[in-house]
Amino acid sequence: MVKFGHVNLVARDWKNLSEFYIRVFGCKPLPPERDLAGAWLEKATGVAGARIQGLHLSLPGYTAGGPTLEIFQYMDQVKASENSVNQAGFAHIAFQVDNVRNYLGLIIANGGSALGEVTTRMIAGAGKITFVYAKDPEGNIIELQTWHP
Repeated sequence: MVKFGHVNLVARDWKNLSEFYIRVFGCKPLPPERDLAGAWLEKATGVAGARIQGLHLSLPGYTAGGPTLEIFQYMDQVKASENSVNQAGFAHIAFQVDNVRNYLGLIIANGGSALGEVTTRMIAGAGKITFVYAKDPEGNIIELQTWHP
């Protein structure tokens, strides 16, 4: 059996970033908050002296036990380069919303930023989509999308 579990965002400030996703997308905190350290965590992560804090957030549109957004902060972090939509690896998290422009406004009002322009396009075999890319307050990329009937 395989079941999707969660997506992890490593934050510079896990409390602030969690609050952003709670305010903008209605994610809900799923206690307990984590404060994890020890030889077992070093072994699992391959990070010497690893200590992480954070929590899981329920994702909108899912019932209890659904996949979560895990926002953790390593107490000793490696400086990363800026995220871009065309870099190899995981690039963004997408939220289906009822109004792309409204949610883009919420992202900006809560410390995020626009990355592209709101665009509507017919995708052959899939339908009509309105979408845009944006960034959360820590620079993680978010896609907002509305599929039209």
